[in-house]
Amino acid sequence: MKRVESRIGVLGGKPVIKGTRVPVYLILELLGVGLTIEDILKEYPELTKEDVLDAIKFASKLAKVEIIDAISP
Repeated sequence: MKRVESRIGVLGGKPVIKGTRVPVYLILELLGVGLTIEDILKEYPELTKEDVLDAIKFASKLAKVEIIDAISP
């Protein structure tokens, strides 16, 4: 995901689209409430379709991470 970055000085290190202050979570929330990629691009003209797709890919990779419950025996 070459379009997603995290920097401490930008939104507290949350993943954003490079060169913007648009966080990945916002893009996912907008998609989750039914906006299309085209709708998002109209609201955020600084984004490209590839930015939105990279945000989705980034989230997919995070969802694949295995979380180990330290409390389980």
